[in-house]
Amino acid sequence: MKALIQRVQSASVDIAGERHGEIGAGILLLLGVEKTDTRSNADKLLQKILNYRIFADSEGRMNLNLQQQQGGLLIVSQFTLVADTAKGLRPGFSKGATPQQGEALYQYFVDQARAQHPDVATGRFGADMQVGLINDGPVTFLLEV
Repeated sequence: MKALIQRVQSASVDIAGERHGEIGAGILLLLGVEKTDTRSNADKLLQKILNYRIFADSEGRMNLNLQQQQGGLLIVSQFTLVADTAKGLRPGFSKGATPQQGEALYQYFVDQARAQHPDVATGRFGADMQVGLINDGPVTFLLEV
């Protein structure tokens, strides 16, 4: 399971021209699910994201996590994160979860996030989405479990 997290001043996702989810300051999370991923992977990744210290403390150091910052979390499925790009000029997706497995783990991840954090918004699994953000920093990390 891979997560590309971006510290944002704001982020939103639109589907078919309508706003589906949005947050103020917080984390935009692009989530990729591989076929070997499990709920245990999702649990570990969520804990890492909620506790990853990427927000500035009073001295300007990255010392605060999302929960301490009381920021929003926008979760967007992103199957291209798990692409194999090592060879050639076209990405391969053999490592990616099936659509059924990917959607089930994505929904599990979202449900767990909502149970543990008060400000969670989402995209829609498998939808054609337009994601907007104001990256703060920019601060971007790729997390894997």
